Amino acid sequence: MLFSSIPFLFWFLPCVLLFYFIVPRGLKNTAILFSSLFFYGWGEPGYIVWLVTAIATGYVFGLLLERFRKRDKISKALFVLSVSISLAILGYFKYSDFFISNLNIMTGSSLPLLRLALPIGISFYTFQVLSYMIDIYRGDAAAQKNPIDLALYVVLFPQLIAGPIVRYTTIAGQLKERSLTVEKIALGIRRFIIGLGKKIMVANLLGELCGIFRESKDKSVLFFWLYAVAYSLHIYFDFSGYSDMAIGLGKIFGFTFPENFNYPYISASITEFWQRWHMSLGSWFRDYVYIPLGGNRVCVSRHLFNIFVVWMLTGFWHGAAWNFIVWGIYFAFLLIIEKLWLLKSLKQKRIWNHVYVIFLVIISFVIFDASSIGQAFSYIKAMFGASGYPLVSKEFLYYFRSYGGVLVVAMFAATPLPKKVWSRLGATPVGGDVLVIAEPLAILAMLVACTAYLVDGSYNPFLYFRF
Repeated sequence: MLFSSIPFLFWFLPCVLLFYFIVPRGLKNTAILFSSLFFYGWGEPGYIVWLVTAIATGYVFGLLLERFRKRDKISKALFVLSVSISLAILGYFKYSDFFISNLNIMTGSSLPLLRLALPIGISFYTFQVLSYMIDIYRGDAAAQKNPIDLALYVVLFPQLIAGPIVRYTTIAGQLKERSLTVEKIALGIRRFIIGLGKKIMVANLLGELCGIFRESKDKSVLFFWLYAVAYSLHIYFDFSGYSDMAIGLGKIFGFTFPENFNYPYISASITEFWQRWHMSLGSWFRDYVYIPLGGNRVCVSRHLFNIFVVWMLTGFWHGAAWNFIVWGIYFAFLLIIEKLWLLKSLKQKRIWNHVYVIFLVIISFVIFDASSIGQAFSYIKAMFGASGYPLVSKEFLYYFRSYGGVLVVAMFAATPLPKKVWSRLGATPVGGDVLVIAEPLAILAMLVACTAYLVDGSYNPFLYFRF
């Protein structure tokens, strides 16, 4: 069930809210838990067993790790076993066919592929369970004795299927006690509808353009660039819009989730870009992979190796295909080059550093979106005029005119400028009075427009479901 769908907006969510607010205080976690399980089971009832397995693994091993924390050999064995079980389940569903197909290529064998359907959200909830067990093993968190509360941490439906990746230490106190005020609910509704608007009114339209490009028989160099720019904006508004909806829903139920995006396209370096993009994933790999490997507190060669490992794993986390691995390695090399040579000079080039970031990120998302490494390189060649395509085509001109408006809106909205203008307007006496009335009306108008779009049955996928 998509957040950006009629069943969710006008059936599931109202019923859950009514159920949540009428049950006694002591049953609110149970109410959200069963609602979350229903939400997940709506799309994939057969795979709910693996979600329950992940919860059971975390609960049982969490208690065991805490009990044997002072007995090093036992606790280490339990920790390795618990992490192995979680990664084995993730690997079985997500990476089996990748390894089988590559083994077939290398050995000339013809082992049949398993062709397993990927359980929605498995990468996200597996990482949450792993962070819980790692924190207990390290002594950074106490094991959760209440299975309802732990299960709710894993399956809380606002962030279950596509993040943000929430640490147990971040939310543990909120599972026991959380404040719920009219102001917080209002902020949650506002954040949710803004995210819905980003998804429906911007990401979906840009996604349509990308789909048109892929099917086009009249490609040109500029059409390849139009696609690359549109896809880079599409994936940002698709994922950040979903994160906004998740954070907003969390607020409505009294939870505070970490931010996941902070205007990454205004970054002045690739290093800064990854401090602003998918921040919950970046911090997860930093705290649970990069720092345990030694981080930057080692010799230069080991430091570079650590960066390479983290980014190869980051790419592989996104998908079981070589283009994702190459995408991760691509960023590893860029980050290494910046750390060794470029960061100081980039700080002195206030305009060109942004051009540099946007250019390299656009190229990266061409690799990310490709169906194969071959397609990625053929697209990049075409973008630089090396594939025999004309500079301009009739379809490029037509679709550039048709989608030019949404591209301009997306570029503007990907910066803090709209927020700054809105804040400055609200800071004036007249503007503040106007916004008291105008803001709720604008939010309501956005909800109505999104609903009309959904009723029309238009293009409405969500990219990160496949991860």
